Amino acid sequence: MTQPVEINFTEIAPEKLPDHQGRVALILTAPDKLPVRLPRAAREAALRALASKAGQALKPGQTMELAFPAGMAAEALVLVMLPMASTVAEARRAGAAIGARLGTAHTLVLAGVQKLAGEVALGMALRGYDFNAYKTADKAQDDHDPDAPAERPRVTFMVRDPEALAKSAGDAAALAEGVFFTRDLVNEPANVLTTSDFADRLQAMEEIGLTVEVLDEDKLAELGMRALLAVGLGSETPSKVVVMRWNGGGDEAPLALVGKGVVFDSGGISIKPGAGMEEMTMDMGGAGVVAGVMRTLALRRAKANVVGLVGLVENMPDGRAQRPGDIVKSMKGDTIEVINTDAEGRLVLADVLWYAQERFKPRAIIDLATLTGAVIIALGHDNAGVFANDDALADGILAAAKAEGEGAWRLPLGPSYDSLIKSRLADMKNTGGRAAGSITAAQFIQRFIKDDQPWAHLDIAGVTLPPSATDLAPKGATGWGVMTLDRLVRDRFEGK
Repeated sequence: MTQPVEINFTEIAPEKLPDHQGRVALILTAPDKLPVRLPRAAREAALRALASKAGQALKPGQTMELAFPAGMAAEALVLVMLPMASTVAEARRAGAAIGARLGTAHTLVLAGVQKLAGEVALGMALRGYDFNAYKTADKAQDDHDPDAPAERPRVTFMVRDPEALAKSAGDAAALAEGVFFTRDLVNEPANVLTTSDFADRLQAMEEIGLTVEVLDEDKLAELGMRALLAVGLGSETPSKVVVMRWNGGGDEAPLALVGKGVVFDSGGISIKPGAGMEEMTMDMGGAGVVAGVMRTLALRRAKANVVGLVGLVENMPDGRAQRPGDIVKSMKGDTIEVINTDAEGRLVLADVLWYAQERFKPRAIIDLATLTGAVIIALGHDNAGVFANDDALADGILAAAKAEGEGAWRLPLGPSYDSLIKSRLADMKNTGGRAAGSITAAQFIQRFIKDDQPWAHLDIAGVTLPPSATDLAPKGATGWGVMTLDRLVRDRFEGK
């Protein structure tokens, strides 16, 4: 998998700045004060730049770069504005501004006494992500060893108390690795990330302490997961359910996380338009987030019980594929009329959610899915849609998302929407049409949640693969949700 940038922490040593040959970043608490004495020419250039109109306009988290500063061996001097009263989000943006241009040079960051230096480092690591597994030019480093791995960038933070910061940075490193794991999964092409390959990658996490179980099609049929199995009938790759368990919280009932894992969604017989279909490799984003959260929890040895379940399928057109008009029976026993085979994710979630409740009796259950285009129409690419039958759980998710800078917005549920998914032939139909599309999808899923079971549904269709770079991610997969759910576990489930 893609590894986060290597970050080390050392004591403040300003004498090393003049001779450093990579990049040097200075974190400033005020626009007229440099945190360390630079060579005279570089100091005068930096103060002049900060006194300029552009320098005076710098906001917390923003940077200004001076190329090849006089009197220094560095290729760039980066001035980072971050007053002591800055927020976590501003500190992460400051780090991201540095991380976006790391390259392969060794970067030296003088953080001094900045109390948010750890957040700067996390932002740098997250924005420094680069998925280049299929770019052969990046792999061939020289004529002597064309198979040599690409050189990884290195970062050294100079701070007043490096030991304390290094100790606290352990959890942040686990979080960054979880986010990267999710991004890698979402960015992978479907001819590589088949359901079997996905399951293998998850099973490999037994090495870090997770208990992982893979349920094959025979077991799924035995359990009665006919709704999930119907989605994958047209694919050559077998449908699977993977169960990942982290038991760090004693005898407490677990939090259950359930992810939709459609490794490629052609729409099936109700085939999608060709334009943009290549992005349907991201339709396993919910499962990717669940996997990234479970990796983070294991790496940081979380004191909580969490079970992650993902339904892995591929939705393809074929002579064996399910058709519009088919009726399938869920594990719960309810019958579903398939109106549109492109509304397949809710069929996967229906069975996996029921299985999670039957087997684990969770204290709360959260599902994540790139479920509807309707949520993008409603919320764009800035917010995930949050639906819940429990106000405390919804409030916890929203608070965690806000704390981590990941956009989320609660949308309604209600019995008035049930009429839109009423079927003439079965207990329900799998789509209610264009009106309130994300809500009727959530309303459908809620039918597979038991009475008195706290539940939330996160529709992440708009935030999983946005059309442009974000503050903490380059263009491509964001890993949205890993930080939010890790924070939720910390705040609401860990040690309780």
